[in-house]
Amino acid sequence: MKPCDRSLFLVILSMGFALFPAKSEAESESGFRLATFSADVTPPLGHTLFTGRWKPAEAIESPLEARGWVLLPPGKSGEKPIVCCVVDWSEIRNDAYDRWRDALAEAAGTTRERTFVSTIHQHDTPLADLEAQRILEAAGSKHQVIDLEFHEKIVVRVATALRESLASAEKITHLGTGRGRVEQIASNRRYQLADGTVRYNRMSSTHDLSARRAPEGEIDPFVSALSFWNADHAIAVLSVYATHPMSYYGNGIVGSDFPGIARAARQTAAPGTFQIYASGCSGNVTAGKFNDGSPENRPILAKRLEEGMAAALAATKRVPLSSMEFRLERVRLEPRESRGFSVAELQAVIASDGDARAHGMAALGLSWRARADDPAYDIDLPALKLNDGSVNLLLLPGEIYVEYQLAAQAMAPDAFVMTLGYGESAPGYLPIERAWAENDSNLGDWCWVAPGMEERMKAAIRSLLQKKATPIP
Repeated sequence: MKPCDRSLFLVILSMGFALFPAKSEAESESGFRLATFSADVTPPLGHTLFTGRWKPAEAIESPLEARGWVLLPPGKSGEKPIVCCVVDWSEIRNDAYDRWRDALAEAAGTTRERTFVSTIHQHDTPLADLEAQRILEAAGSKHQVIDLEFHEKIVVRVATALRESLASAEKITHLGTGRGRVEQIASNRRYQLADGTVRYNRMSSTHDLSARRAPEGEIDPFVSALSFWNADHAIAVLSVYATHPMSYYGNGIVGSDFPGIARAARQTAAPGTFQIYASGCSGNVTAGKFNDGSPENRPILAKRLEEGMAAALAATKRVPLSSMEFRLERVRLEPRESRGFSVAELQAVIASDGDARAHGMAALGLSWRARADDPAYDIDLPALKLNDGSVNLLLLPGEIYVEYQLAAQAMAPDAFVMTLGYGESAPGYLPIERAWAENDSNLGDWCWVAPGMEERMKAAIRSLLQKKATPIP
């Protein structure tokens, strides 16, 4: 080739590279990105803590956090971002739940439905229901559910943290799933005596020897871990375990209890991996068989949970992240009409000179009835399906019983199914029908829904897990 021909060839070749550039590293891989965020959500001293006793905060043992991630899909996928945010609060209900979802969705550029908000449910923490607070204020009650200004300040703080995190979103190439067995934490509230008598009194801490000697009962003994990776680096891991998250509570001392200790320990052990912990379907699961409520038992439970979380990540299998799909079902849950749950009865409680618990419970009931009495009102059940449904993340409402988590896993035995509880928590306990038939004592007051919802809920879960679904706008 002559020098002039060689020069012309090089010019044409360079033009070709300019016209058809090589794919960037991001384009040649999945195109997914993940942003992680956290914010302090600790209440001020004097603020009401749920505690089961509606006690004001007297001290702070450990700060409370909201921790989450935003999964950003490839630009051409047609999907919108998915937000997952887990909060160190007891519950978020009704219009407070909507406010959280709307604020985080706006910050992430997505929709309310695609915003998964869950609470861990530690009791020495706030419980949020804005309408319940307004009901108390309108009635002149001296008691508190949630300080409205504090609540809005926290929501804005978390939304701001989310928005700012988007600028540093990291690319995701792989998805990881794993499970790790947890020893000696979870036990079902339900147990049987030697004579066949059924009892439901195994609480978070238990001194009754009959309850402590009885078998664990129906539980999910595993921590599930869903992780997001850039090549061989785990950027974030969401660990989920089904148990009530309390070792002891009710003394007015704010804290994240043993799940917070375990989460912090995992963050220290793997500082480059963002740690999120969530409670699974655990309305009827506690640590009561293995916990007497003594303060020295809290770090023991935390260590056991930490070891299970570590085992789940160690057992993780990674595969390339190839697709995401959002699913949504909506479920109608009728309000409870039994004695003490009518609107008139609840209003009478607030009109009386009741204590903080009585007023708070009645206000929560009225706030729920304001929605549930509307026959058009349904509760969102969102799901994220990854890699064509081989991995599924579901968010279920309230203090839903563990049997729903186990049922979800059985419905998709060849897939990885992770269920978070404590989404929209206004209904309270969501039991299976057997609990009603056996007079589960926990359903005496902290359950605002009528019997008969088990098959409806399971049908919705089954629909979320099926292979094909109607596209969600």
